[in-house]
Amino acid sequence: MGDDDRTGSEELLTRRFSLRRPTPADVDTIHRIHRDPEACAHNPGDMLASRPEAEDLYRRWDSHWREHGFGYWVIRPRTADEQAASLGFCGLKVMSLAGREVLNLFYRLDPVAWGDGVATEVATTVVDWASVRLSGRPIVARVRPDNVASATVAVRAGLHRAPHLDTDGEDGLDWIFTRGWPDEPSSPFRHR
Repeated sequence: MGDDDRTGSEELLTRRFSLRRPTPADVDTIHRIHRDPEACAHNPGDMLASRPEAEDLYRRWDSHWREHGFGYWVIRPRTADEQAASLGFCGLKVMSLAGREVLNLFYRLDPVAWGDGVATEVATTVVDWASVRLSGRPIVARVRPDNVASATVAVRAGLHRAPHLDTDGEDGLDWIFTRGWPDEPSSPFRHR
């Protein structure tokens, strides 16, 4: 059984943005952003070459939503009409890190949306939402060491650098940032 009874929100609102569950209509946006070499520069393994790959990625995202009641959201300006382009994606995926079930924070934006605080605003909203609705589960962000912008977003969203958890990822070393990790000094889940 998923977490639908504890989550149930398919839309989150920030001051400037609406985050909503992806639908099949978002496959073109998934394809557009995940085929952009600049958007995937730090994670080239995430690059998509074809629309069928984007359809498969959408199906995996949708499966996570159905199983857990949350996942990745599509980011759109709140004032946008139905024809406005989505800016990217931000959300959480259940995964394992260091033998623990964690919520992996993901954010990937269209490069045209970079530099305006979009990632920080939506990531902070997602982390705050998870801290209330999914409390008790550590939140992590996996960041390439040279991705300064992504590391800055993780910190601004309330995560802390945890070098003892660094691990090899699909595309190289992942620096780990956490919130709510049991050994974290400020964690309410810290072992005593």
